[in-house]
Amino acid sequence: MKRMLCMVLLLMLCMPAALSEEERGTLDYQPLKELTAKYGFTLGAPMSADQLANFNYRKLLMHHFDTITPTNELKAYSLLDQRASMQSPDGMPRMNFDVADRMVKFASDFGLKVRGHVLVWDAYMTPWFFHVGYDTKNPIADQETMKLRMQSYIEQVITHFEESFPGVVYCWDVVNEAVGDNRGEYIPEDPRHVRTVRNGAANPFYYYVGPDYVELAFLYARDVVEALGADIKLFYNDYNALYDEKRAAIKALVESINSYATDEDGNPRKLLDGVGMQGYIGGYGHQEGCMSDNDVALVRKSIQEYAALGVQVQLTEMSLRNYDKEKEAEHAAFYGKMFEVFCQANEGEGNPLTSVAIWGVVDCNNLPQSHYTWKLNGPYCGLFTLKLNVKESFKTIYAQMGGE
Repeated sequence: MKRMLCMVLLLMLCMPAALSEEERGTLDYQPLKELTAKYGFTLGAPMSADQLANFNYRKLLMHHFDTITPTNELKAYSLLDQRASMQSPDGMPRMNFDVADRMVKFASDFGLKVRGHVLVWDAYMTPWFFHVGYDTKNPIADQETMKLRMQSYIEQVITHFEESFPGVVYCWDVVNEAVGDNRGEYIPEDPRHVRTVRNGAANPFYYYVGPDYVELAFLYARDVVEALGADIKLFYNDYNALYDEKRAAIKALVESINSYATDEDGNPRKLLDGVGMQGYIGGYGHQEGCMSDNDVALVRKSIQEYAALGVQVQLTEMSLRNYDKEKEAEHAAFYGKMFEVFCQANEGEGNPLTSVAIWGVVDCNNLPQSHYTWKLNGPYCGLFTLKLNVKESFKTIYAQMGGE
């Protein structure tokens, strides 16, 4: 009896004491992804090639998140290989998947899913893709050639990742940011507001592939997904998608995409599965306009209106901006209000909100104010500090979702 008592006492002494809130490290908390799963949506985070090499960031992602979005490495301008394209025997584009494969393999090895971002995007697109012989010294290729190139690119990329890493890339942003914001960026008579111009430069897909390039891209993507027999969801993704005028245009585009093609019985084919709202919320580069309750209401309204079209909704690149270190408590409360919307989104019929991907995962207050990321996300936007410690914003949503 005495021996047993001694053993019990020894075990008690060896057991770690319960950690105080101040002592808890990031990985001592229950994974956030387990909490969001109870409310019907996954939790995503960005990953760049540089972040892939960051051991502590990788641990953070693996613990708290279900999905990753490669920030640039799956975009066309990162994948396209000009020399190989010039030499391709069938005249179709060729890609170099080396960097992208390392990122998708990491996800595959550790049980994460990947958001494929993005197949067709006019911004920063390599100009040579549109020229005869993939050489900017030559004229622009004819429209039929450009359609074939876009189709081939989409088919090759989707097929490569599905065959190399089956089931890991669970969705693709087929087209990104195709809806214009301001007058002069689209044809006024077009209810879709498909942009003809970005920052004063012509949209090459609009003029070289055609005004229906968005619908065509979804048709090509749907055809290859069906041919592969893969469970890959197809999304349209855009910024400012929660504001009334742009939301109306995106809704018109969604309806156009899903009425563009018919099956053998003459019924419309559902080419698009969902809408991605990027979710950069607050004043760009300044505190004014940040943490507005009106934005919370707009997010709620937008989820409901897109879901009413019979499609999924995801927050794909969410940064709740904050430029003032002294407003951490206010920022945490704002995070709580936003996650309340997310947690309530799937309470009714269906499950419209399927993922929230947080772009501003970590503060970036080590960057100069002139830096793009400082302005885009806000220096104090994160759930975690630069040293990857939890912030009040993390603790707020953790408690709100019932974390232990």
